[in-house]
Amino acid sequence: MKKDYLKIYRRELFDRCIPFWERHSIDREFGGYFTCLDRDGTLFSDDKYLWLQGRAVWMFARLHNEVAQDKDWLELARQGADFIRKHGRNAEGRVYFSVDRQGRPIHIQRKIFSEVFYIMAMTEMARATGNASYLEEARELFWQIYDYWQNPGKLGRPMLAGTRPATALAEPMVFLCLLEELTRLDNDGRFAVIEEEMTEIALRHYKPDRGLVFENVSTQGDVMDTPQGRLLCPGHAIEMGWFLARLGQKNGDGELVRTAADIIDKSFDGGWDPEYGGLYYFLDAENRPPLQLEWSMKLWWPATEAIYALLLGWSLTGEERFREKHDRMHEWALTHFSDPDHGEWFGYLDRRGEVTHTLKGGEWKGFFHLPRALLYSVQVLEGLSSKE
Repeated sequence: MKKDYLKIYRRELFDRCIPFWERHSIDREFGGYFTCLDRDGTLFSDDKYLWLQGRAVWMFARLHNEVAQDKDWLELARQGADFIRKHGRNAEGRVYFSVDRQGRPIHIQRKIFSEVFYIMAMTEMARATGNASYLEEARELFWQIYDYWQNPGKLGRPMLAGTRPATALAEPMVFLCLLEELTRLDNDGRFAVIEEEMTEIALRHYKPDRGLVFENVSTQGDVMDTPQGRLLCPGHAIEMGWFLARLGQKNGDGELVRTAADIIDKSFDGGWDPEYGGLYYFLDAENRPPLQLEWSMKLWWPATEAIYALLLGWSLTGEERFREKHDRMHEWALTHFSDPDHGEWFGYLDRRGEVTHTLKGGEWKGFFHLPRALLYSVQVLEGLSSKE
């Protein structure tokens, strides 16, 4: 490749991203992690968001498992796991959305995403420690949220008379993500059935004749002529693409890998802003006004997903289209998101690429998308280097 991307991504990960969170996010008094961090790491709230707590546990444990058997990384993961196990769930087993610094509950959502990242945390801790109790807790909660997904009324989301029966792309995506983690450690045959189910649902959202992945489709896979039915999120579509590509790799399914590569490629093309560069956050499939006021903003996480997905697409296909697009995304992202003074990346830019929020973390941004994408990109590039 024209640039030494392996060197660049290693530096971004090990010299600029991980140290920022190690210095500023660890709550050494009460456990868990701070995420509301301004540009230089200054704390602006000590509330803790459980889905970001789970993500950070997973990330530190994954570094321990796949980079180096580092007792410091494992200890940072363990203290976060201890915090969420002690404070993260209510009497019914639901995972809170947020708690205060000491772990007292603030809010719980009628969604399953806090549970998803709790499961990821427990699974990676099981892999790091060999402690069966982590895996047992992950299994138990997985089946609980699968039941919630099938019966959303149990979450307080009844099917009202005007509700359009539909699936949201995030739902099959998070189950595919969890199954990738769980099947490393557990050969429960039921997982393969759900993996097939979620793959089928995810692919209903992809319309190859239009090159579009819709965020919401009817339960039959039809496009709905409503703002939510026409909604596109290029970053989400690209992330779904690499989920499916990795699944195809694991199962030796070349057709799924080719479909996933096309999803990545077409979603990047459709989401790229030809005037100012970067990926739009949301779009309307018919170019009508999106309801999301932030639709034209450029967020960090679609850029990180695209960097990794395009590298993965190039490594799997050898096609130059992926390399060219990776190079373009890399240049834009490193120029606009990466903070040269304090490390880590800014999260929120306007359409022109100007910083709108100086924060490095909050209730949505934490120690996850950037380090995961950098780690996975390093692993792809190391694999390519070993073949040269």
